[in-house]
Amino acid sequence: MTSSGKPPVLSLRNVVSGYRELTVLKGISFDIAAGEFITVVGPNGHGKSTLLKTISGIVPLKGGTISINGGEAIAKPHAIAALGVAHVPQGDMLFPEMSVLENLLMGAYLAPSKAEVDRRLDEVYTLLPKLSDRRNQIASSLSGGERRMVGIGRGLMMGGDILLIDEPSLGLAPLIIEQIYGVISELSKSGHTILLVEENPARVADLADQLHLLDDGEIVWSGPPAELLARDELLATYLGG
Repeated sequence: MTSSGKPPVLSLRNVVSGYRELTVLKGISFDIAAGEFITVVGPNGHGKSTLLKTISGIVPLKGGTISINGGEAIAKPHAIAALGVAHVPQGDMLFPEMSVLENLLMGAYLAPSKAEVDRRLDEVYTLLPKLSDRRNQIASSLSGGERRMVGIGRGLMMGGDILLIDEPSLGLAPLIIEQIYGVISELSKSGHTILLVEENPARVADLADQLHLLDDGEIVWSGPPAELLARDELLATYLGG
């Protein structure tokens, strides 16, 4: 069961994965219930992004199981996306010479109809009104914060209920980070299940239901954000203070 006591929509059991001969994740296990906001924190280069890539099928499993809505997920990325998992990768990862609208539509390739695409676009523009204003602007001309918003919007266009969001604050100014996390907070309030990767636990202190501290491919601590922020020895050992 999850920290909330509800049945999981995403469940990892002893997950091992990596790149060819390199093993990065070394037995990861946790559950996420519908509507929960879970954050994985830890130092750079210790497996946080690999974790999200493994869940979304980009990095293959070497061992263990991943279950989505009760069914074991061993599939290609497009099939996992069809199960309701939307991966918002680290950095921009946009098509730079395409417009904002074209980038958003690339996220809707599994939508069953044009009516559904239009409905998702309306939702994205309601949550991120700046993207509506910029819909015809070329992605490469956007600011860093605007590009990050397009990335989130493209993830929403997939129509998934489970959002995997990788380091949304990376490389952004503090004011823009605050805006991005404001958007993520609204996503959480609207009922999305969120698994977010972040280096700084203070950024999710008022958002996350549970934190998992990842070090060298293993979860070394789990608990509520306030508890981690009160543990100076853990912060100093794993996050540098």
